[in-house]
Amino acid sequence: MTKSIDVSTNNLLNNFYIDDCVHFMQKKMQDNSVDLIVTSPPYDNLRDYNGYSFKFENIAKEIFRIVKKGGVVVWVVGDKIKNGNKSLTSFKQALYFQEIGFNAHDVMIYAKKNTPFMRSNAYTNGYEYMFIFSKGKPKTFNPLKEKTARNGFEMLVANKKSDGKNNKVLKELKKEKTKTNIWYYAVGLGGTTNDREAFKHPAMYPEQLALDHILSWSNEGDIVFDPMCGSGTTCKMAFLAKRNFIGVDISWEYIEIAKKRLDKYRSNLCF
Repeated sequence: MTKSIDVSTNNLLNNFYIDDCVHFMQKKMQDNSVDLIVTSPPYDNLRDYNGYSFKFENIAKEIFRIVKKGGVVVWVVGDKIKNGNKSLTSFKQALYFQEIGFNAHDVMIYAKKNTPFMRSNAYTNGYEYMFIFSKGKPKTFNPLKEKTARNGFEMLVANKKSDGKNNKVLKELKKEKTKTNIWYYAVGLGGTTNDREAFKHPAMYPEQLALDHILSWSNEGDIVFDPMCGSGTTCKMAFLAKRNFIGVDISWEYIEIAKKRLDKYRSNLCF
């Protein structure tokens, strides 16, 4: 990877670190040094993660400081249901991101094709939010495409002529179109990942989800940071997509899993 990077930031690249993410950002990371963050907090349990405690507001403020102008944060989050009442923590967090200076660039949906959790008195919850925050206007957007349902030509009715008759024109249907902001993923072994050891982490998102965002909001050589990297999904996919990564988690157990997942590829891929 040949992109010009600050020396101090360069020293952190393509490694995992066991640390409280706020402490790590404050002590190790420069202002405006990260192109993209793709992460997921421990939903509604920011104060209780394997016995560790966090304060969301401090995390958000540090994220704002280290993200470059034009950089993007992908915040994947759901809401806990307690006594039949949804917490709506996701939206409270989104509003706080706006309050400290981020733009709410998009609210995307991570739809689960095969969610295993059924509810007895409500519809099965089959989605999570993917909030896209940007520091100003996003400097990078590489739109992902999907195949269209139809191809060939269709007849369109144009504006009427002066004699009252309609013009009819043929328009070629494109074979691809830009994806919508609702993304569907299978979950579980073979869907989320094929790395069996990764399932020791209780709340992973699919590798393809991480990759899709990395490809959308960054370019080769950019720095992708996950401040709560868990078992290392974002970092693995950043590495495979020829981006630099930095992964931090307070749990040594999860960091060890993340290292094992990536070590399978390090010997074969060096950028």
